[in-house]
Amino acid sequence: MAVSADAVRAELEAVLEEVKAALAAADSPDAARAAAAVLLGKKGALAKVEPLLKEAPREERPKLGKALNDVRRSGEAALQSRIEALEAAARKASLAGPPHDFTLPGRGHRLGSLHPVRLVEQDILAALSSLGFEVADGPEVELEKYNFEMLGFPPDHPARDMQDSFFVAGEAAGEAAGEATGGVVLRTHTSPVQIREMLSHPPPVRISCPGVVYRRDDDVTHSPMFHQIEGLLVDEGVTLAHMKGVMTLFIRRVFGADARVRFRPSYFPFTEPSAEVDVGCTICGGTRVGCRVCKESGWLELGGCGMVHPVVFENVGYDPERWTGFAFGMGVDRFAMLRYGIADIRLLYENDVRLLRQL
Repeated sequence: MAVSADAVRAELEAVLEEVKAALAAADSPDAARAAAAVLLGKKGALAKVEPLLKEAPREERPKLGKALNDVRRSGEAALQSRIEALEAAARKASLAGPPHDFTLPGRGHRLGSLHPVRLVEQDILAALSSLGFEVADGPEVELEKYNFEMLGFPPDHPARDMQDSFFVAGEAAGEAAGEATGGVVLRTHTSPVQIREMLSHPPPVRISCPGVVYRRDDDVTHSPMFHQIEGLLVDEGVTLAHMKGVMTLFIRRVFGADARVRFRPSYFPFTEPSAEVDVGCTICGGTRVGCRVCKESGWLELGGCGMVHPVVFENVGYDPERWTGFAFGMGVDRFAMLRYGIADIRLLYENDVRLLRQL
């Protein structure tokens, strides 16, 4: 059955008047919002007028549609105005109450603190600094040339599979940077900082390289983004014994003099010989019973180390017949888990202040 345009306009005006009346009767912002929702909402009075537009004369429908939208906007404006008026009245009433006693002590603000990862990173850098290591920094978005190739990772090297990477650009980006490289990647370790330092400084070198790194890895002990600190020492006459002594002393300065440390043979393209460094699990205390962090082994891997491969020295222009050295790398997040007894690395990145207050 056809409906005249005047009848539709009358219905819209009636809805708007009903909205204004309901808002005037509201005595709080919440009551005003509720009243407006009943009339202007999806199932409100205005929504029930919309089907009438289809029954109005075709030539009048655009005008009626505009009129309906005008009613909705007018209702929303009236709602906002009413809320502001109610809030202003509430503020005025509160100020008209008893006078404030300005002699009362103020409310203190809870002071924040550094994140546990940052605290542990500072302690690690302090321990390395006491051993003579200086801090070096580098970019997080790195060229493949420095992240892989100059470290002994050619494009077809199987060790790249262990560092499934986040590539962010192709050859064009590398060429724009003036480098003959295969592309750009979010760095998978801070080892490129070592390459950049050796390219720009003659030996001897003794540096620590903290920073964020990225790998496609996610479980209770791994995160796609995590913090790492690497170290490099290059000089004449450096041996494997020096490496073991420095690593053991460093770990015990961080975890305590009684910390258990062990070295396991391993493989890295940029060191030879290479080793993994483990510390006794502080989650289960070495009991290994039901501990998913150390996988019931009693040990937790901290990182890797090894004597710098001669190929790396050749790539940066150092004479491998004269200079020797060792490098090491470790995850700061893993250190934080051990120090604070955190069983899941993902808790460090959930931004839950309740966790931070327990540490």
